[in-house]
Amino acid sequence: MVYKKVMDPVKPAAKEPKSRRLTNIERSSYFARREAAKVLKSVLQGDANRRAVGSIKTLVYSPSIRNKKATFALVCQTLKYLPIIKDVLEIANVLNSKWKRQVELMYIITYDILFGQDSSLTGDPEKYLILRKSQLQSALAKILVKKGAKRIEDLMSQYKIPDVKKPRYVRVNTLKLDVETAVSELSKDNMVEKDDMIPDLLVLPPGTDLHNHPLVINGSVFMQGKASSMVAVALGPKPGWEVIDACAAPGNKTVHLAAVMKGEGKIIACELNKDRVKRLEHTTNLAGATNVEVLHENFLNLNPEDELYSKVRAILLDPSCSGSGTVADRLDYLLPSHTSGDDGDVGRLLKLAAFQEKAIIHALSFPGVERVVYSTCSVHQIENEDVIKSVLPFAASLGFHLATPFPQWARRGLPVVEGSQHLLRTDPVEDKEGFFIALFTRNATHSPESPQKVEKGSLDNLKHEGVGKCDCHKKFLRVLPFTRISRLYLHRNLVMHGR
Repeated sequence: MVYKKVMDPVKPAAKEPKSRRLTNIERSSYFARREAAKVLKSVLQGDANRRAVGSIKTLVYSPSIRNKKATFALVCQTLKYLPIIKDVLEIANVLNSKWKRQVELMYIITYDILFGQDSSLTGDPEKYLILRKSQLQSALAKILVKKGAKRIEDLMSQYKIPDVKKPRYVRVNTLKLDVETAVSELSKDNMVEKDDMIPDLLVLPPGTDLHNHPLVINGSVFMQGKASSMVAVALGPKPGWEVIDACAAPGNKTVHLAAVMKGEGKIIACELNKDRVKRLEHTTNLAGATNVEVLHENFLNLNPEDELYSKVRAILLDPSCSGSGTVADRLDYLLPSHTSGDDGDVGRLLKLAAFQEKAIIHALSFPGVERVVYSTCSVHQIENEDVIKSVLPFAASLGFHLATPFPQWARRGLPVVEGSQHLLRTDPVEDKEGFFIALFTRNATHSPESPQKVEKGSLDNLKHEGVGKCDCHKKFLRVLPFTRISRLYLHRNLVMHGR
């Protein structure tokens, strides 16, 4: 059958040059839709379960995705129109059980038919929906009438998807390239400025696409946000130190540490998730960070008393968090949970905070450690100031105190904990991302008290491995100071959603 010959990626039709060129276009679009469907499935499952494997960008720009630019565009555009697409498919009632098993691919094809370009829609699922194009268009017309919208643009405005314009930050990987050479190369096509606070960080105009730039592809520069780039600098390990990156994947902060240390010393990069370990290894290899040792292990399982870690002097702790401060950068505002307003799951925040507190306590327990930086990409007080307040007595018993990272930075912690002036926050509106950094430093001459005296009280509740979900919430509520400012800052959406 001629159609099959055109579709066959191994044996394309070869009779006419024009046909061969068309087949290449069709093939590229065909595989881009399938790669996009794979990413979309992972994104939607992670959003539904609140256990994302990675951001949209992280998933699209992984090594396994070949046509990154087309895939990224398809995923973002399909997510943008997804509420409408779902309504169209429900009204048209065209998906039987067979096609519902490939629903993410059907979402993408429906986007292409109704809002994109359907000129190269080849493949069985594509053919199936093309034959039902009139039904899809009829369903869309009914939605327009129901919503009182004359145009698609009017319909989209009802979903209030923001247009977020954030500068493009890139960090020069000084393990491979000096800053001046990077500025010279990037300036050939873009306006480039040096950041006024972070060494080696460059600022380019919003929307600058560098994903296919040779310097990005070969690991000479990394696309990394300003707040994220603060963390390794705040920790400030010296060349030759031994350092632990406790929750390392995807590895941008890990290789930044390697650059700060000039490739000297040793970085133990821990990651529990097998797939994220692969991503971490790819990042370190790309950066040329030869002093990084990737460890497929839970940081909490490392024994602070083990001789293997006796020389560790600094720990970077950037644990799992709600990600509420990076919705713009991660494109989370396109996800169903965000568009539905479902971003105030207090139970989930409590569970995250319990893990975060346990991780800080563990990091502070390594006897040779002098500096610990704790960071989150969260705006929530529960994950930030409240966690710091709950571990301060334990930290003090070991000789740690809060230091001030980047004293010139204006935005500090919420005034609900002693020493809030030492904590650092970035603002989602002013800085286009919400981030939190706390730096603990230890006086080497201090003789610590017995940790058991501090842990015996409230902290001991959180270190118990067998805490159930309900018990965890009750015990955590006794530990953390839920002040009036906390409830106003965090939970303003709860009343709106009847929680």
